[in-house]
Amino acid sequence: MEILLIEDDPKTALYVTEGLQKLGHIVHWAPTGKDGLNQARTVKHGLLIVDRMLPGLDGLTLVRLLRNESCDTPVLFLTTMSGLGDRVEGLNAGADDYLTKPFALAELAARVNAIVRRSNRTGSGRPNVLRVGQLVMDLLARTVVREGRAVELQPQEFKLLEYLMQNAGHTVTRTMLLEKVWDLAFDPQTNIVESHLSRLRSKVDRGFATEMIHTVRGSGYMIRAD
Repeated sequence: MEILLIEDDPKTALYVTEGLQKLGHIVHWAPTGKDGLNQARTVKHGLLIVDRMLPGLDGLTLVRLLRNESCDTPVLFLTTMSGLGDRVEGLNAGADDYLTKPFALAELAARVNAIVRRSNRTGSGRPNVLRVGQLVMDLLARTVVREGRAVELQPQEFKLLEYLMQNAGHTVTRTMLLEKVWDLAFDPQTNIVESHLSRLRSKVDRGFATEMIHTVRGSGYMIRAD
């Protein structure tokens, strides 16, 4: 897989590059946020590994810019900013995973492999199109349509809706969403799930005769075709 490493520290960049190359990956290095943004925009990569504290354009802003441009390339933040709030902020910006420095190369490799597995799911026999009533999600084209009307979603909203549609008619709990959509094995004690669901509902249900996304009191959430 081709990986773009956006990291301003040459020693860290060399350590990561050599380690991932030994595992068979092709690694391109961008030492600044601006350079990394340009490369991410012009060349398709399988994964972006991004330091948050970059000169000029910081990593958080870089990822937000790419997500706003509908770039769905998986992102792994690699940073010294280890606070809970920092991790939540990074995930909310559109990152798929978050690893703090110092780190072991073995853990980085494991996280990279996990992201690769997730990104390859649509090519492993799973359906490329999900349907719940008149709501249709194309996993390859990354589009959502309800009753012929396009529904514009941010990358994390897309992942959230995808998981709900994969479990249509069944209740999914907050813990399940944290684990499957945000890859969190702990509860960050924030309203990350609730706020994303609220935005998702405003896009999927607003303006239509019936609601599809429902709160199951005391249990979780469900999408169904009423």
